[in-house]
This record gives sequence, C-alpha cells and structure tokens, in this order.
Amino acid sequence: MYKRKNSKVSSLSILAIAGVCSYTVKKDEEYMNIFQRNHFKKILTAWYLQIKKDVCSTLSTMQEKASNFPDPIDRAVQEEEFSLKLRNRDRERKLIKKIEITLNRLKNNKFGYCRCCTIEIGIRRLEASPIADLCIDCKTLAEMREKQLMG
Repeated sequence: MYKRKNSKVSSLSILAIAGVCSYTVKKDEEYMNIFQRNHFKKILTAWYLQIKKDVCSTLSTMQEKASNFPDPIDRAVQEEEFSLKLRNRDRERKLIKKIEITLNRLKNNKFGYCRCCTIEIGIRRLEASPIADLCIDCKTLAEMREKQLMG
C-alpha cells in the first residue's frame, strides 16, 4: 500500500494497517476457528499499536510546537489546533479501551458473537469494524432505542 510520509491512516483501512488481506472463508470452515481468531488478533493488535504510536507522536509534536506567540490571533490558532488534537486523542483513548476489551473477548473465545443474542456477527462486519460486539440486527435496535431516548 502506498502511503505518503506524513499522511494518517484512517480507521477505514484497518486491514492495511495490519498488512493483511480480507479473510477468505473456506467451504465448511468452522466459524471463529484458530485461523480466523489469529487474523483478527493481528488486525486488532496492529490497530492498537498504530493508535499508541500516534498518541506518542502527538504529545511530542505539541511539546515541540508550543510557543508563546506575541500575536493573540496566532496564539488562538495554535490553541485551537492543540484543542482539536487533544479531542482526537481522547477519542482514540476510548478506542484503545474498546480494542483492549475486544482482545480480551478474543482471548476468552467470545469474539465474533453478538453479546445480546449470541449469534455470529460475521467475518465481513468484523473486518469493517473489528470492535463490533453486536450483530447488525441488535445494533440497529440499539440505535433505534438510543434515538427514541434522545429524541
């Protein structure tokens, strides 16, 4: 995969971060067998390490760039930039926690199954969102409930 030197890799390219291709399910293959679990462990671990690396990079960049500009507008621009970076890091901190929980589910052989109805979530859905812990039907219902409570 071609990647520019300072470009960020989005969460949409999780498979690329891990350096793996989409999993090809073999005929009569048991769901969440050792090969599938290893595939997702590699994806989750690479994603986790990438986020950790980005967090360290942001902190060092912010420390290097921190300046006390005499112009209030320049100072405000820098503070806003830092604020956005910190907000993103906070989201990533929450994502790291979800990845850790998912790795634990993987270790306990609960990964790949809906935590509500216990049916298989599906390989493609898990590749799109490896931290998914609900099947598409339960996720849809949860989102509908959330809208009703918010609305």
